[in-house]
Amino acid sequence: MSGEANRPRLYVGCAMWAHRPWVGRWFPGGTAGGGELAAYATWCTTVEGNTTHYATPKLETVARWAAHAPTDFRFCFKVPRSITHEKRLRNVESEIAAFLEVLAPLHANLGPVQLQLPASFGPDDLPTLADACLHIPRSVDWAVETRHPEFSAGGGLERELNDLLARTGINRVILDSRTLFSVAPETPSEHQAWERKPRLPVRPVATASQPLVRIIGGSSPRATIDGWSQWVPKIADWCQEGVKPHVFIHTPDNHDTPSLARYFHADVASLVPDLEPLPTPVEADHQLGLFS
Repeated sequence: MSGEANRPRLYVGCAMWAHRPWVGRWFPGGTAGGGELAAYATWCTTVEGNTTHYATPKLETVARWAAHAPTDFRFCFKVPRSITHEKRLRNVESEIAAFLEVLAPLHANLGPVQLQLPASFGPDDLPTLADACLHIPRSVDWAVETRHPEFSAGGGLERELNDLLARTGINRVILDSRTLFSVAPETPSEHQAWERKPRLPVRPVATASQPLVRIIGGSSPRATIDGWSQWVPKIADWCQEGVKPHVFIHTPDNHDTPSLARYFHADVASLVPDLEPLPTPVEADHQLGLFS
């Protein structure tokens, strides 16, 4: 590859950007509530933006996000659960259009917009998903996350899902919770993660050019780093092929995820020397190490 614009790129980030325990650890101690995005964007280059799954943000809130987002930063928002869980993708054209209209000020900063489907959205619903994939607005890129076990069982239904997404140019969200479930939970945050996070086989397939990978680690940073070892060569291959993965690091308390995201990027960069670098992070007043 030649030229800055053609350098391999890997977006890394967390589930959110406004996590107050990061203030004083990864962000400056004086970071005010509502001002975390600017600090977060020096550590990571993408974010899931889970809050939109539960409530559509106000227009003035989106405008504020747009004002603080660097040019190369990407938001991967989830559509409201009223679209995916309540209406189950049926007759939702107007709701999707309204949601995208709210996000319009951030258009240049949007990564794939996510359709996170409930675990009850199964084989009988595949025609509904197919219809949505064919008619969804193409002003943005899209990603689909399925949680029904049969979509990750490696059989004909999964092949049908992957073929559908590849044919319509829609990314698949890949979730890897193996590290989380490798150790019995002890803390309240670990018990909560065990209750809420899916436990499905891992299918590392890119159906379009911007796959989303959610790595659900454990409370131990070292265990989380060791657990993603199989992902590093796969992500490196994708980057060298021109794919632009978005990798999100989760842990039960998310205490160290900004630094863990950078560790993951560094691991991939060790195999892809010309990988687009991350920004220089703003440091806390008394910066602590990941293992301190």
